[in-house]
Amino acid sequence: MKSKVAGYVFIISSLYYIIAEVISATFFNASFFNTYFFHTISQLGIPNGNSPLFWLMNSAFILIGLAVIFGNICGFKDFIVKNRAVFYILTLVTGLGVIIVGLIHGGNPLTSGYHTLGAVMAILGGNVLLIVVSKSMAEFGRFQKIVFTLGTVGLIAFWIMFFIIGNHFMPVFERLSVYPLIVWTFLTGVYIIRN
Repeated sequence: MKSKVAGYVFIISSLYYIIAEVISATFFNASFFNTYFFHTISQLGIPNGNSPLFWLMNSAFILIGLAVIFGNICGFKDFIVKNRAVFYILTLVTGLGVIIVGLIHGGNPLTSGYHTLGAVMAILGGNVLLIVVSKSMAEFGRFQKIVFTLGTVGLIAFWIMFFIIGNHFMPVFERLSVYPLIVWTFLTGVYIIRN
């Protein structure tokens, strides 16, 4: 029963995240297209006139962070047969990183360092977590291959983003590095419920 609850938590949090970002982007001080291509996700969470629904985006960050920690520790851990210590460490690093991003916004010189640390914990930690998960289950079937691909794409996008910070298209690579964790959250929820 606890595992199924974890599965539903994963699914609900991932859907909430996608919906919250779409709504926040809709009300951002730029066109919907420009927001997604030229403004980072973090900018949606900065409390200023550009993002009137900053609280909605930040709540999505916090919810995803809590879901990763709760879902992995209370449900998905039962599917991990190898590398359990690494799995738990990366779960905490990723979950806490996303929560930090939601609690400490960017754009403020006094706090931006903490926000950046949280983002690196979430993105780098999250994509490494996906790769570790894919290699730590009993088999390497379709689900595991999808998870491995998501983690690999996320890591590549993260490193590209890291080297083109300041480029107009950096937000595209930021999203490509963040979305694998969101997609994984949804897929893992479905996987837990079905299995």
